[in-house]
Amino acid sequence: MALPAPHPGARDASAPAGRPVPELDPELVARRQAEGAGLVDLLALVRERLGGVGAFRPAPGAAPTVLVTDPYAVRHVLAHHPDRYVKRSHRARVLVGDGVLSAAGDAWQRQRRLLQAEFTGRGMRRYEERIAAAARVTAARWEAYARAGDVVDLGEETRRFALDTIWRSLTGHPLDPATEAELAAVAAVVAALPSLPADRFAAQAAVAADVARVDAVAERAVRAARDGGAGPDGPGLLHVLVEASESRPEYTDRLIRDELVTLLVAGHETTATTLTWLYLLLDRHPEARDQALAAGPDGSPERRQAVQALVHETLRLYPSAWILPRHAAEADTLAGHALPAGTDLVVSPYLVHRDPGLWPDPERFDPGRFTTPGRRPAHPAAYLPFGMGPRACLGLRFALRESVALLELLLPRFVPRFRSVPERTAYGLTVRPDGPTPAVLTGVGQRSTEEKLSTWIQVTGLDACGP
Repeated sequence: MALPAPHPGARDASAPAGRPVPELDPELVARRQAEGAGLVDLLALVRERLGGVGAFRPAPGAAPTVLVTDPYAVRHVLAHHPDRYVKRSHRARVLVGDGVLSAAGDAWQRQRRLLQAEFTGRGMRRYEERIAAAARVTAARWEAYARAGDVVDLGEETRRFALDTIWRSLTGHPLDPATEAELAAVAAVVAALPSLPADRFAAQAAVAADVARVDAVAERAVRAARDGGAGPDGPGLLHVLVEASESRPEYTDRLIRDELVTLLVAGHETTATTLTWLYLLLDRHPEARDQALAAGPDGSPERRQAVQALVHETLRLYPSAWILPRHAAEADTLAGHALPAGTDLVVSPYLVHRDPGLWPDPERFDPGRFTTPGRRPAHPAAYLPFGMGPRACLGLRFALRESVALLELLLPRFVPRFRSVPERTAYGLTVRPDGPTPAVLTGVGQRSTEEKLSTWIQVTGLDACGP
């Protein structure tokens, strides 16, 4: 099957040229859904059966949605013609409102322009010490856990670090326990997004209590910034937004709140998830940690490049933005296919990164792809964990820097020993492990309790049942 094409005799000047987009048989889709297939399974089936540009109907009677994974088509949609392929609404709007993540048109351009400078060059240098301070706090906490032999949830630990980092960057203050407790509501709303009702008002009602908690934190932070309350680290991003309101009337308290929450969500959720995946991958591939640390001494460019490769390979397998929905605002020809105006599309970095034609043995964790010349695909759209084009993630450099800063501090000092690992993956706003990640943090050179007990048994000849 294929997307319907206009009859040749009815084609007008605005109709797209090209062959119809191939479409997956709706009966096959219905059967797979009845068997429990999720969205990621259907998208993988479309790519497997139809290639880099193919369509499917997500529900009986629904219009076809076009999946795009061919790198040339991906770049066409995201980078070359973002005016033709637009974002319409964002599922996180119930939380982030009209922040830059969900804004569109002229409003998005103004908001993006204001924030852009904060995440490049001079702006990033302002946040280096704040990132380092959050990393040091995390390292000290892990040291205490390791000495005590405590079981900790590694996912929660990476979330605490990332939330502390972005809070310091936004307000100039370290994250205090009360604010951390209230901001747990952010994670609760993000986790609920995939299952929220389609109706906007029903969705808002479902998460109203958690959003109210987030609103209260944001209101206090905005009020403090308006009162000139810069933190011990100096003014942060929130103060940039408040200053903008003095000359730009569109920056009301509501929009400042929306931008603050947007930066909170985007600034910690993706980093925390990436770091959690990375440690789970290192648990299965401990040699990757050893190789990164052996690449050079502490603080050397070689060590940093190797640690960056760990992060990049994790992002290849579990990209921050696993799907990027777009809407064709006008008719176009995409990779030789006629695409009518009004067509919904999904670009999937997750599937691009797992294409064996681009990445040999794509399911294997292999950081060497990013350190060995010639092993990474040359096409720029073959690797896009943060998207690409004008709507690529603003905080790309920030996220990479904070991840590497923490790992440079923790990798040489601690090895998490997981008590259990999640068996499933959740595909929501991000791709995350679907479950807790309990672990004991063993200091390097420090034996775990289990290892000490094993040695004691061997020496004494005793086991748990006696001699």
